[in-house]
Amino acid sequence: MTDWTAGYVADIGYTYGYYGELNPAHARLALLAAGYDLAPCRAVCELGFGQGVSANIHAAGQPETAYWATDFNSAQAGFAQMVAGASGANIHLFDQSFTEFCSRDDLPGFDYIGLHGIWSWISDENRAVIVDFIRRKLNVGGVAYLSYNTLPGWSPMVPMRHLLTEHAAIMSPPGQGIVARIDSAIAFAQKLMSLNPNYSRANPIVAERLNAIASQNRHYLAHEYFNRDWRPMPVAEMANWLEPAKLTFASSAHLMDHIDGVNLTNDQRDFLNAIPDTLFRETVRDYMVNQQFRRDYWVRGARRLSGLELLETLRRQRYVLAAPRKDISLKVKGALGEVEPTKAIYDPILDAFADHQPKSFGQLEQALKDKNINAAQLREAIIVLAGSGLIYPAQDDKQISRARPFSDRLNAHLIAKSRGGNDVNHLASPVTGGGVPVARFNQLFLLAKGAGRKTPAEWAQFAWSILAAQGQLIVKEGVTLDTPEENLQELTSQATAFSETQLPVLKALGVA
Repeated sequence: MTDWTAGYVADIGYTYGYYGELNPAHARLALLAAGYDLAPCRAVCELGFGQGVSANIHAAGQPETAYWATDFNSAQAGFAQMVAGASGANIHLFDQSFTEFCSRDDLPGFDYIGLHGIWSWISDENRAVIVDFIRRKLNVGGVAYLSYNTLPGWSPMVPMRHLLTEHAAIMSPPGQGIVARIDSAIAFAQKLMSLNPNYSRANPIVAERLNAIASQNRHYLAHEYFNRDWRPMPVAEMANWLEPAKLTFASSAHLMDHIDGVNLTNDQRDFLNAIPDTLFRETVRDYMVNQQFRRDYWVRGARRLSGLELLETLRRQRYVLAAPRKDISLKVKGALGEVEPTKAIYDPILDAFADHQPKSFGQLEQALKDKNINAAQLREAIIVLAGSGLIYPAQDDKQISRARPFSDRLNAHLIAKSRGGNDVNHLASPVTGGGVPVARFNQLFLLAKGAGRKTPAEWAQFAWSILAAQGQLIVKEGVTLDTPEENLQELTSQATAFSETQLPVLKALGVA
């Protein structure tokens, strides 16, 4: 009998995460940070879309772009197709394997092909299928996004991952579900580590990571650790795989990787800058920061922008603030730890964004001309703020207008689903063309508002009626609130805070 799973976990669904790196708008910002550009995307492809949250949000937020995507898991594809039907966006979703999908004869050429959380967890045969697909279907000038486990960061955990999967395969009773097998494997590994084996003494970080694993979502762990195929890959090996597709490494998709000051000491920067080869420099940098997970953009026919082209392109790009200005206490995290940026630079920039209206880089230059902030400082600040999730690239007004009906329908569908659980915690913004985090209770407050409830107290009562009907109670700081009065009081407090802080931002982003 054919194994349609190809060794991939299929008896438990993937999480409903949203991954902004798959957004072409995010890719364009990261590429600009590295001196490249991404032309407007007419067609986008995602391979292995999971529950399809990212693909659906991006399709709704960018309706002029055709989205094509596949995921072999029919249950996940069914959920994604249902969501796509609600939005009416230009998106084509399939439940085909990579081999089936990549051999279709009705696919267009793509300007962007993305894979998140796929490459490290599939077989070499499937990797070869994907590389051949990119070779045939990625347009010249197009971008491929791949995320993958890498070395040296994963080196200490490779034996532990092997132990976990071996225990799940050998020691678990026949017929036991994947969640029970995961729990048993983790408990066994923790018992082993408590005996202080030489492996633990030689790799002290493993016990810490194992304890962190024990607290993580079992759906995530099943797909992260318990597939048949699993292999961390250095960036140079990834480059060898992608060479037949004529791809060149262009940029990290993780924006904070572009800020050396929070990741590298001065001596480390000097050491790296003396390395002329780009890929070998990336390899050495991974040792500097002990990289565990890479998120990379690769370009077919990469061409660096000239200084003038880059500056003119930067000046046209718009951004919008995605957090209440008064609540921002900016601290930036990198490989070196936490750093507080220079207030004399960042405060005026944040103040210029405080009205939550999209502003171009050029407009910011003009607004800040008396603040002694030069273009280089502004460019770095934009990357830091975007990497911190405080600002997003913004579309032009015509694009926003075209996206609004699709994102409105998508959001209405997702908000209605929040009545039953907290699976999807992002909604679509027509302003950014991407996803915005909105927690379940805040979605319920939006649902109450749409149903005509006018005050935070009414929103809280509406939300509590939904929770109470399902026997659900709020857990606050690890303590379950047992009485209706306690639950309603907590919901009212959250609704009031939502009304004063997050709701104005969601309105500005076109989410509410």
